[in-house]
Parts: sequence; C-alpha cells; structure tokens
Amino acid sequence: MPTIIAASAVIREGVSLGADCAIDDFVLIGVLPLRSSAGELKTQLGEAACIRSHTVIYAGNLIGARFQTGHGVMIRELNEIGDDVSIGTHSIIEHHVRIGNGARIHSNAFVPEYSIIETGAWVGPNVVLTNALYPLSPSAKSNLRGPHLLPGAKIGANATLLPGVVIGRNALVGAGSVVVRDVPDDKIVVGNPARVIGEVSCLTAYQTEQLTRWESKE
Repeated sequence: MPTIIAASAVIREGVSLGADCAIDDFVLIGVLPLRSSAGELKTQLGEAACIRSHTVIYAGNLIGARFQTGHGVMIRELNEIGDDVSIGTHSIIEHHVRIGNGARIHSNAFVPEYSIIETGAWVGPNVVLTNALYPLSPSAKSNLRGPHLLPGAKIGANATLLPGVVIGRNALVGAGSVVVRDVPDDKIVVGNPARVIGEVSCLTAYQTEQLTRWESKE
C-alpha cells in the first residue's frame, strides 16, 4: 500500500521515509535536539514502518525496514535501529543506542544512552536499563555506559540491569531480577542480586515462559 501520513502528524525537514509507511495522528518525526539546526541531522525510516499515535522520533535516527512502535514511544537522537524492530507503548529509547535486527522491546521499557541491544534480543515490559554507576558524581556524564545485550538475550518483565553489564547470547534474565554483573552465554539468572540457576538449553518452552514471569520472593 502507499505511504499514509495522518493529517496531524508532523514530518520535519531532513526526514526520509521508505515506501509503504503508515504514520498515525500526532506523531512527530525529525525533532531537533538542542544546539542543532534544521536539516543538519539525517533521519531515515525504512520501508513499511508503522508509527503509532503520539510517538516522537528525534532527528539523526537511522531506522531499518518494517519498524513498528506502540503509542507514545519516545526515541531520542542519533540511534541506529535495524530491520524488523518493534518498540512497545510508552517505552523510551535515549540517544546513541544501537538496536539490532529483529529485536523486540515491550511496553514501558527504559533504554538509556550508549546501550546496545543486538539481533533478536528481547526486552520485557517495565524493564529498566541503567548507565550511570554514580549519578551525582562530577564525572557521571563522561562515564555513561549502558548494558549490552548479545544476540538472543531475553530480559523478563520488571528486571533492572546495572550500567555496563553484558547479557550473554541466548541468556535469560528472570522477571524482577536485578542484574549487577555479566551473565554468561546460555545461562539463566534470577533474583536480587541475580544469580545463575541453570542453562537455557536445558529448558522446555513452558519453563522459559514461566521464568520470564518470575518474581523474586523473600
């Protein structure tokens, strides 16, 4: 189908849209960050994007094909987002984030600056990634380091990841966990602080689903 842009959507100068996109009401694309001028930052959305109402996408984002957002998503400037990525309702992606092909970020997630979410990684609802070890220190801004999710990593609902932690390939973080150190490939971690309890390769599909809903108990 041809690209459809709602009458109330605003597409700023310097934005390039691929074919067959659908842009809902009250969407803003190409919003300028502070200290930048019109047309300075290239903004690109690939073909067949579906951008739901009240989403705001800042200038300088390079986004692949078949990108989808829920309602009210905020995406700050200068991110690289691959093909077939979806970002759920009311989630926030800060600037200088890299998101690989096929990654999925569910509703109400927070992804801070300098995070990396690789191909096929999965971030559950209400997950919080952090990037400042000492938020009030004078050097906090110059030492920001977001988490790094390797391909196929899965983060269960309401989990919190501390700055700079690496979540291994196909690893699974149980819901409600607080991850304070790196998680090896294929491992399952749960709790606060998160601890290894097994291997993903040994799980059945049912067990995987239950762990993504796991909540820590005293």
